[in-house]
Amino acid sequence: MRDEGMHAGQDSGPVRLGFWLLWSAVLLLKVAVAARLPLFVDEAFYWQEGRHLAAAYSDLPGLTAWLTRLGVVLGGEHAFALRAPFLFLAALVPLLVVRLTTREFGERYGWQAGCFALLLPLAGTLGLLALPDAMMALATLLCVDAGAKLLREVGAAAALELALGLTLGALSHYRFIAVIGVGFVALLLLPEGRRALRDVRVWTAIALGASAWIPLLAWNLDNADAGLRFQLVDRHPWAFHLDGILFIGIQALLVTPLLFAALLLAGWRGRFGSLPSTRYFAHLGGLVVLGFFILGFFADTERVSFHWPLPGYLALLPLLPAVLSRWPRWLRVATWLLAGLGLVAMLAFYAALSTPQLRARSAAEKFYQANFAGWDELANVTRRRLEQLPRGTRVVADSFKVGAELGFALGEPDIPVLDHPSNHKHGRAPQLRLWGLENESAIDWSKGPILLVVGITEVSYKDLLQRYHALCGMVGPLPPPQVLNIDHGRQRFALFALDAKRSGECTTPAMAWIDAPVGGASVGRRFDMRGWAFKDGVGLEKIEVLLDGRPVAVARYGEPYEGLSTSWPGTNDPRHPDVGFSADVDLRGATGVKPGRHWLGLRLHGRDGSVEDWSEQPMDIAR
Repeated sequence: MRDEGMHAGQDSGPVRLGFWLLWSAVLLLKVAVAARLPLFVDEAFYWQEGRHLAAAYSDLPGLTAWLTRLGVVLGGEHAFALRAPFLFLAALVPLLVVRLTTREFGERYGWQAGCFALLLPLAGTLGLLALPDAMMALATLLCVDAGAKLLREVGAAAALELALGLTLGALSHYRFIAVIGVGFVALLLLPEGRRALRDVRVWTAIALGASAWIPLLAWNLDNADAGLRFQLVDRHPWAFHLDGILFIGIQALLVTPLLFAALLLAGWRGRFGSLPSTRYFAHLGGLVVLGFFILGFFADTERVSFHWPLPGYLALLPLLPAVLSRWPRWLRVATWLLAGLGLVAMLAFYAALSTPQLRARSAAEKFYQANFAGWDELANVTRRRLEQLPRGTRVVADSFKVGAELGFALGEPDIPVLDHPSNHKHGRAPQLRLWGLENESAIDWSKGPILLVVGITEVSYKDLLQRYHALCGMVGPLPPPQVLNIDHGRQRFALFALDAKRSGECTTPAMAWIDAPVGGASVGRRFDMRGWAFKDGVGLEKIEVLLDGRPVAVARYGEPYEGLSTSWPGTNDPRHPDVGFSADVDLRGATGVKPGRHWLGLRLHGRDGSVEDWSEQPMDIAR
């Protein structure tokens, strides 16, 4: 690969101006979106960690929590202030790409690489959320920049930059270990790299970076390696699965296909470059990306992982302009346009999440993002309910998600949390126990009253009844709940006012299912409806049919529906098996019901006086 052509004779003024205009526009758009975007659950938990300052935590090293604390201390207790330090760090990433690319390959290529650092959707959206990735990206580029300098000449400045990058990365995430390991291999593959590794100043920098892992190692030694086990063992199946192909496909879409192909081609060709820095960028970026692609066939697929290869793409960006310079003009233009559209699509996606009306329309779609949904509404309902309850009522959450989000909204970082599968799935249970917030001794049920806030949809539907019975085991029969449906019930919460620990038969919220019409069906203005519903402990008295939240019929309830006791072992509704319902819904005389998309739901009246609106499902009413 010829990489000496640096366009030294070409005017870099237009592309420089384009970079600064793009940098400013992207930053302004991110600020606008970040100011309105609801708080993501991980952000809320990092805020909670920031209110319990420590050197390290169960899920992460300490730096992310420290930055969230810095944000709210300087800007106040709101989401934008929490995110402000991360937006600042993200704004530095393209500037560092410009600097290192300009030094190695010329000014014109530097500004072009910086533009793509902004347009690359995974990099361009950094900082929108208060997550470790912004600092990890900056730390990666500091290490890449320092490594390229060391290939030329070992100096104190390059060694200090390497130490800084290694330290910031170590304080950001366990995943930075991959950057360190691959970077070391990339240096070993080059004669200039092996020469640099023989210098004591480089090893001093490595030692300083290694020392930054001490707080995390100390935490794990004190807590039976809980963090390491979660990150390296518990969250991964470590068995081959074909979902890795899907992971690669998602990467091509998120990076945008032409830019994805160009980055991979840059890494492949760069291995044969005449400059040591070219080969270094290619080895480092290519091996990181390849490593995460291979890991995708064996690692966790349940949690978000699409951002993992970003450090590899950042290392390949300096090589990108040389590759694109050899492409036909129409293909270069298409690459720029497609990357820009990808960034706009990602920003629009986040903007849609911050718009309740748009988010509600996506309630029936697979891509619905529950972790952003309903927290403000839940906080408002919780505040109003607390005003109605006796003074001194304490809030208890059923999971870390509800506890952290409510804690941020109410300014209370010490809301007790029940033992919940989600706490273990996301590696937060050990930290909650260290704070004394997830154990029986943290909640004295005799010291009432208590407002228990439960995230119903946090548990899969097939496990929901079992979760309700587990709640009964912790607090006794559940009183009539106040149910909050967000986005047609795609996100649901239940609030229980507990005055003391209760005993007796387990009373739970109602369970239901609509067999017909199925979700998304097209129906006429008159249609039949059937399904089942039950409420453990007391049973149901009446079921109303709702259309767009308004009653349109009363169902016939108490029809035989065999087999539910087998499908839901442990259910104790006294009406089993007569828990079926049916209804003739006639909308021919209804006013305001226009043809098109509507939402069909149920209102379940319990024998204990409870009234619960069930989740709605979409259907289309024909003309």
